Amino acid sequence: MAQPNSPSDPLALKKARDLLNADLRRFGWALFAISGLISVLALTGSFYMLQVYDRALTSGSVQTLVFLSILALALYLVQGGFDTIRAQLLVRIGARLDRRLAPLSHRVAIDMPRYGFSPTEAQERSRGVDTLRNFLGSQAPGAIFDLPFVPVFLIFVYLLHPVLGAVTLAGLVTLALLTVIAEVKSRDLAKSAHRALVLRNTISDSNTRNSEVLIAMGATGRAVERFAQANHDHLSLNTRASDITGTMAAMSRVLRMLLQSGLLGLGAYFTIKGELSAGAIIAVSVASGRAMAPIDQIIGNWKGIVGARQAWGQLRDTLVALSVERTPLMLPSPSRSLRVENVTIASPANGRVLLSDVSFELKAGQALAVLGPSGGGKSTLIRALAGVWPVLRGAIRFDDVELTQWDPARAGEIIGYLPQEVGLFNGTVRDNISRFDSDRTSDAIFKAASAANVHKMISQLPEGYDTEVGALGTALSAGQRQRIGLARALYRDPFVVLLDEPNAALDAAGERALNDTIRSIRDRGGIAVIVAHRPSVLAAVDMVAAIHAGKLVAFGTKEEVLSNRDGQVVAPSTVSGSDDIALEATAPQPGEDKARDRKSRNAMARG
Repeated sequence: MAQPNSPSDPLALKKARDLLNADLRRFGWALFAISGLISVLALTGSFYMLQVYDRALTSGSVQTLVFLSILALALYLVQGGFDTIRAQLLVRIGARLDRRLAPLSHRVAIDMPRYGFSPTEAQERSRGVDTLRNFLGSQAPGAIFDLPFVPVFLIFVYLLHPVLGAVTLAGLVTLALLTVIAEVKSRDLAKSAHRALVLRNTISDSNTRNSEVLIAMGATGRAVERFAQANHDHLSLNTRASDITGTMAAMSRVLRMLLQSGLLGLGAYFTIKGELSAGAIIAVSVASGRAMAPIDQIIGNWKGIVGARQAWGQLRDTLVALSVERTPLMLPSPSRSLRVENVTIASPANGRVLLSDVSFELKAGQALAVLGPSGGGKSTLIRALAGVWPVLRGAIRFDDVELTQWDPARAGEIIGYLPQEVGLFNGTVRDNISRFDSDRTSDAIFKAASAANVHKMISQLPEGYDTEVGALGTALSAGQRQRIGLARALYRDPFVVLLDEPNAALDAAGERALNDTIRSIRDRGGIAVIVAHRPSVLAAVDMVAAIHAGKLVAFGTKEEVLSNRDGQVVAPSTVSGSDDIALEATAPQPGEDKARDRKSRNAMARG
């Protein structure tokens, strides 16, 4: 169960964001200061050459040469030490960011699908932390921190000769223009390439998840072709973006070499004219090269800079969005009612309204079966009750308190949820039932398993509760996954238990156990809401709702809904060739109402 200070807590998100900003400010100033020292020490080579040519050579003093060499060596060692400190500091900043952001980005990955993003898009967002950490370990951050100190070298060259300073400035401006061109030309391509990458990965994940269907139906070749096309589109865009970056980097290197050679030539000219010393020629070459190096490195690492900037922007915006959520009150656990008030729900993916103006109320100890045809909106209702999908209009209340006001970290005390497609976590049966609760006890796990009537089945597994279920529970059968998922939903006796087609993969014994579970929820004063296609579940409920085409067409006690009401009949009937419950809503013909009543009673008796 999530703890109050877990990454899912909005307070924790805001605190983490504030700490992150404080870290960046503190480390930023430290890096700025270190980079300033490195830049000043980088003038060592220029001063050394200047003094060697103008003092040691002209005086013929070996002692002067030795002294200058020892001094230069010492300064180079100090510069190397600061370079090492900066590199190690950047690596540690990356690790610190990772520790702070990884849990938050994972929370984002969990939350994003409920707002219409695909799981692959969510995973790409969470990988932004890796992008930032790798970027901080590259050469680009050092070049960025060196950039503000470029004027130091420019002033040094200008002091040696104004014309050489002007030429160096012109070269720097040209390099800056190349950087701007690289940004303009690659920005849209980089975004398009990223979208193509997400699409390719989405197709890959989908093919992997549905591998059995593809193999069985001979569709593997077509699936591979679809993936290959998406991969081709991604590679085309990525290649174009890389071509632009590579071209700009090559032009930058050529320009840098031309500029340095030109400065040497001009320096020689001014030396011949008596306006510059021989040592100054070499000093200018070294200093100008150091001035252009940061821009040259930035252009060469432009692709990584763009990727890191996008990743940081996404993570920053997400932190801001999540941390502005209102702080939930520590409300007592609900125990009386669940009320749905004029709720309208739209698909997060496309905004299409799937369920509109639904209202009903359930009291403690009641169980509701939600019936209706496929695509009518039953699972949509369950997702909204669980807080998985946001409500477009209306309100869902537990004991008169709106669902959004409850602390998300305490959701496990309020809601137990069994989705239509049961996926188990990679871990043991014990881990799955307890939802990785750090405060779990064997008694609580055993109680949940017993409430789901699954203890005997678990005991027969190779290692019992310590059996590894595999990724998504693939080591177990569909029925076993569903029953363990039911135990997970019942862990610590949540007030409201939401079950979406809980008997879809159950045999007769499993359905009897499910009905016993529903009765036990009612007996302890809980509320159960069950989406059902099989009539057997009706035996354990006392309330029935019928949903058709996104509307609640009937709600009431089981006897009321499954009988003739106001000339309308809403009853379970067997669809040809299946045991699914279909929705009937037709005006009875003379003499048919008694037959329909018998049909309803027979269906209830069969349950």
